[in-house]
Amino acid sequence: MSDKPLFHFEISERKIFLRLFDTFFVLLALSIVGIIFQFSYFRIDSQYWVWTVVLVVFFNFFATVFELYDLQKASRFDSVLQNVILTTSLTVLFYILTPFITPSLPENRLQILFFFLSIAGILLVWRYAYIALITTPRFYKRVLVVGDSFDIKLIAETLRNSDPNYSVIGFINTEKEYADFDYEGLTRFKVEELSSAVEEYHINEVIVAHAHKRNLILPLYNQLNELLMRGVPIKDYYHVYEETTRRIPVDKVDKDFYRYFPFSRNNANQFYRLSSRIFDIIAAVVGIFFGVSILPFILVGNLLANRGELFYSQERIGKYGKPFTILKFRTMLHDAELAGPQYAQKDDLRITPFGKFLRRSRIDEIPQFLNVLKGEMSMIGPRPERPVFVKELSEAIPFYETRHVIKPGLTGWAQVMANYGTSHTDSLEKLQYDLYYIKHRGLFLDIDILLKTFSTIIFYRGQ
Repeated sequence: MSDKPLFHFEISERKIFLRLFDTFFVLLALSIVGIIFQFSYFRIDSQYWVWTVVLVVFFNFFATVFELYDLQKASRFDSVLQNVILTTSLTVLFYILTPFITPSLPENRLQILFFFLSIAGILLVWRYAYIALITTPRFYKRVLVVGDSFDIKLIAETLRNSDPNYSVIGFINTEKEYADFDYEGLTRFKVEELSSAVEEYHINEVIVAHAHKRNLILPLYNQLNELLMRGVPIKDYYHVYEETTRRIPVDKVDKDFYRYFPFSRNNANQFYRLSSRIFDIIAAVVGIFFGVSILPFILVGNLLANRGELFYSQERIGKYGKPFTILKFRTMLHDAELAGPQYAQKDDLRITPFGKFLRRSRIDEIPQFLNVLKGEMSMIGPRPERPVFVKELSEAIPFYETRHVIKPGLTGWAQVMANYGTSHTDSLEKLQYDLYYIKHRGLFLDIDILLKTFSTIIFYRGQ
């Protein structure tokens, strides 16, 4: 008999939980400091309510940018420590630099230090308590997987990597010829043991893991229905996979893909498309002005380190498979592709030292704002790929060309969530993220991508 879990939080619930309690404890700490130490710089009352609203907005923005609500990072105190310091620093900096909507600087500058320490201190104490209590196995979601022809290790690892509080306890594989192996702590149950296993191991959710379920025999269906009537959630693996990993398992759904994959209504929503285009134009103009302002520094760096042309152009595939030419700052040696087109690799020797800086900071992509302004690209969408790679990947990966139903993007869901594509496996993972975006694209997902893009730039993760 396993220990009964207290209760569990869904991914979205934990993120809301963290955000609400972060805000609550910050305001609580500032209130207590103000009362005990007669802290006059920041006050929470009806007369100065705007100060509180501005602080909450700044804090939540920078907390998102610095990944305080990334559940993997939120479960490790070393990551929390770094992200809390960064979030607090930028929140306080922007707060004191906006005196028209925030209080004027106090005569005693030590109050700014107290302001910073109050926010950072309470966040570190509360997040340490969260890690020590909420991320323990007592709060894990306990799952049992049912089906045929599935890889239980892969399922367990995928769900665990996406959500640290997801725990696959065991499985029922209905295939008759199925060898027994060591499943590293995972228990294999018989079909007739399903109901008792759910009760004995305090299972929170049953996942049916095969699309066709050919071998889900009638007794098993009856047990699943009985569990459903008892209030036990029964979910399809592909839906769980999509909700948990936020990507589409295109390599698993095969011929059922287009039935399973309804395109986002925003793809045909004229208001959304017009708003996106207006945003693209504004962002492109701002990006071009920014690029012009830093161009002298890039010219000097290119002259000293790259010693060659500043720009290079390359053909890429755009919306509906139409080719177009992108412009980028050159980051590679002149003879980088003497042996023919090839994927960029990690620590690629063809990339110059200055080119590596341009790539990691994403500055090399600034000239693509011209493509955005011309309407060949959007700010957000799948990464535009080269024709030779599109042909190769389309032959190897099912439904690869589906990503061309929308404009390619300067940034995108796959760009901020997946590693740089250096193989067919990486390209498959990026396709799964691209299709998730195409299926769910909308205002809130776009905002999420933009915030994650800021994180990519700030943490110097470009490739």
